[in-house]
Amino acid sequence: MGLTVADVKRRLREADEREFAVLERALVADSRKGVRDAVEAARRRIEAEAAERARLEGLYAFERELAAARGGGVVVGLDEVGRGPLAGPLAVGAVVLPDEPKIAGLDDSKRLKPAERERVAVQVRKTARAWAVEYVEAREIDEHGMTASLATAFRRAVARVEAAGVPVDVVLLDGNPLRFDEREVNVVKGDGRCASIAAASIVAKVERDALMCRYAEEYPEYGFESCKGYASPAHIEAIRRYGLTPIHRASFCTAFSQPTLF
Repeated sequence: MGLTVADVKRRLREADEREFAVLERALVADSRKGVRDAVEAARRRIEAEAAERARLEGLYAFERELAAARGGGVVVGLDEVGRGPLAGPLAVGAVVLPDEPKIAGLDDSKRLKPAERERVAVQVRKTARAWAVEYVEAREIDEHGMTASLATAFRRAVARVEAAGVPVDVVLLDGNPLRFDEREVNVVKGDGRCASIAAASIVAKVERDALMCRYAEEYPEYGFESCKGYASPAHIEAIRRYGLTPIHRASFCTAFSQPTLF
């Protein structure tokens, strides 16, 4: 081909699947080590990209299958974040996605690094037909318990989506049945299987994390910017030293709390 190794590497890095197939055939007799290594690296990249496209298509296809089994129509995905922390609210995300465009990198929020979650959350908010994040505060959780709080938050989130002008036919809920809505369809580990549930998990996580960082400015002793309200050793020690704040779930903290100082 008369190309330098650097030229070959650049073209392989930029090649899509079809271009790579052409280049691979043209370079089959090129024995230069740098070329062979570049071809192999490009092959791995192309295969990884194809696998990611298939995974992403699977998230949307599985969701369509679940909706079709209930007669089709508009699907809202729901997921919760913050069931277990000692402080801060429970957050529930609700998202209605169009079939196109598909959101690159969409996945269970727990599988994404913070910067990637932020990027995907921006795309979810731009792409979604409707989205909402609803909170249940610590006082409500203490008063009503987690199961009732989850049902309340999910109802509020679906209502906000519909108030935005998007009537919902199928409610896809991550996890076990709550029976809070007759349209409810439960999907175990749905945040890794359904596009709209994954999107809901991401926006809820990003929104709640940002809220906990704001609380960290109000209550700097507790390290909320890093622990996000969960039971880290430093957070537990701060509770023992300073007591509970108004955003702590007192019913979660009985093993190591003292009367509130706030």
